[in-house]
Amino acid sequence: MKASLKYYLTLFGVAGVIIALDQWTKYLVRTQIPFGGVGWQAFNGFTRIVHWRNTGAAFGMFQEGSAVFTVLAVVVSAVIIWFYSQVEEEDWFLRLALAMQLAGALGNLIDRLLHNGHVTDFISVGNFAVFNVADASITVGTGIMLLGIWILERREKQAQQASDAEESSKSESPSGTEASV
Repeated sequence: MKASLKYYLTLFGVAGVIIALDQWTKYLVRTQIPFGGVGWQAFNGFTRIVHWRNTGAAFGMFQEGSAVFTVLAVVVSAVIIWFYSQVEEEDWFLRLALAMQLAGALGNLIDRLLHNGHVTDFISVGNFAVFNVADASITVGTGIMLLGIWILERREKQAQQASDAEESSKSESPSGTEASV
């Protein structure tokens, strides 16, 4: 029970910090930059802080799908919360990734519920879609998850190779011929 409580404190702690940052930055954008306006830019306008609204998914995909994404955010959040305690303690890549994905889902869900079904987006880089901290959290969380899976698979492959080499060396006698059983 205590391990579960510790796990959930970590999940909600990491997610809470990201949600707070997401909501604070969106608040600043909504109160300081008129809708459609640019509040800051650098690198000859390549990077900008703008005020934009999104009724679709991350990075402006699937516009006008706010109701679907509201329900999806609730379902995904519930699944993450349920699954989180079942992740092995040493798999911190997956734990961090799930916390970041939960934060992103809840950060955008809060916007949808409080702002007539739309999400405030404000980070604009080049010709890429405008996004926010919650979108970035989901994306980085997915990248961390994939990196964790790749590292875990490499470790398992190396362990298997070491085990195979050890078995092979045990089956040979000191003179290099196979030992009889």
